[in-house]
Amino acid sequence: MPEPVIDLRSDTVTRPTPEMRRAMFEAEVGDDVYREDPTVNTLEERTAAVLGKEAALFVPTGTMGNTIAIKCLTRPGQEVICEARGHLLNYELSMTAWFSNCLIRSIQTTDGILTWPMIEREVRPLGPHAAETGCIEIENTHNMAGGTVYAQEVIDEICDRAHERGIPVHMDGARVFNAAAAAGRPASQICAKVDTVMCCLSKALGAPAGSMLAGPKNLIDQGRLYRKRLGGGMRQAGILAAAGLIALERMPLRLHEDHLNARLLASGLAAIPGILVEPEIPATNIVIFDVSATGKSSQEISAALKARGVLINGINATSMRAVTHYDVDRRGCETALAALGEAVAA
Repeated sequence: MPEPVIDLRSDTVTRPTPEMRRAMFEAEVGDDVYREDPTVNTLEERTAAVLGKEAALFVPTGTMGNTIAIKCLTRPGQEVICEARGHLLNYELSMTAWFSNCLIRSIQTTDGILTWPMIEREVRPLGPHAAETGCIEIENTHNMAGGTVYAQEVIDEICDRAHERGIPVHMDGARVFNAAAAAGRPASQICAKVDTVMCCLSKALGAPAGSMLAGPKNLIDQGRLYRKRLGGGMRQAGILAAAGLIALERMPLRLHEDHLNARLLASGLAAIPGILVEPEIPATNIVIFDVSATGKSSQEISAALKARGVLINGINATSMRAVTHYDVDRRGCETALAALGEAVAA
């Protein structure tokens, strides 16, 4: 069996670029728990500026960033509104319940995009039977909906109406720079009205590890304590932050290449009998496709692809997800398509 060389399972599989590796080797470091790591401090300052927030916090993972944000924005016993396929609900080991002692009130959508009319129906005041709404969370881009992007006016309306009711808004912006590239506007504008935003350095931006949480200084100061409680005091973390700085400054400039490759994949997949791409034209770098009409399960197709040197995972028995990224170029996507055609026809 050939060694898998085309990995489209996720953009988390990217390896640090040569420039990142050099920066990591040369990084100036100190003890970040004492706030003495100059590279971490620079990364936090630059992230706050890029996202248009007062302050930012370097955390090991996006899950930790979301966990800290929800904890800072809520009180125990409240509800958090989010989309039904959201990462916060489905892929973070129920941290909203475990750490923040809050219940998630989910809303099903067709495209992963919440609107204020959808949310308003689920907003609850504190009463004798219902827990009050403590926070609204939106995911931009939306992973399991196929990398869909919020329109700016939708984000702004959610924030404006929520803030009128005293409800904060958190953005899971793990791929917010993909959203910015697709929308043709700076990330700071996209998340201008949300209270807090988390972005990943280790997904589309290609850093080896790390995410950022940004928001008002008082919340980020509080979040730093929660990071410590969760075991996120990483000491000489400047080695990782050095790669994160390059990810933040350089890698957003090339994300349109991943989006073009995702469209190439979607177009090629749609031409394979039995495969249905949803949505037909991906907004960013994520392609979701249904394989039920092929007569094969996603597990069977995934195994057949692996034997051909391609890695793509199933979401469930009938759907699969391919994610384009820095480490797979156009030629790699074309090779993956050929392998998919063979796997389905075999």
